[in-house]
Amino acid sequence: MTVSLQKITPCLWFDGQAEKAANYYVNIFPNSRICDISHYGEAGKEQHGKAAGSVLTVSFELEGQAFMALNGGPDFTFNEAVSFVVNCETQEEIDHYWEHLSAGGPKKAQQCGWLKDKFGVSWQVVPAILPKMLTDHDPAKTERVMAALMGMKKLDLNALKHAFAGE
Repeated sequence: MTVSLQKITPCLWFDGQAEKAANYYVNIFPNSRICDISHYGEAGKEQHGKAAGSVLTVSFELEGQAFMALNGGPDFTFNEAVSFVVNCETQEEIDHYWEHLSAGGPKKAQQCGWLKDKFGVSWQVVPAILPKMLTDHDPAKTERVMAALMGMKKLDLNALKHAFAGE
């Protein structure tokens, strides 16, 4: 089974946890799958230092979005400069992704729907309607939504809707 190539595919660098991370993500998101797994061989061992047969890359899809996980070693780690936005239609979806993605991650939740998972990857779990709320032509509505948003860690869809409506 192969992943269909898209023009741009995020590649996530792990230190020996690529397959574990890909399986973790695939189990959180519906309509997701592991597509291919490649392994290190003897070629290049002087440079990469990995045992032949160990996992090199895992190609996987989350909701149709292709990703690659690479076991590149300890040289690089994740930080908040890059994150993945999960757009949610309901509070139940927000709660689901928040609970599962934050499980095993740092206990300290971040502001405005941001969290880090147990692998150090940053995610933003947000209502799909949030961009519309923040770009409304009425600046009073956008100010109220921003004020509400800044006081939240896990986002509360109803509270954001009430702020938008001025309630």
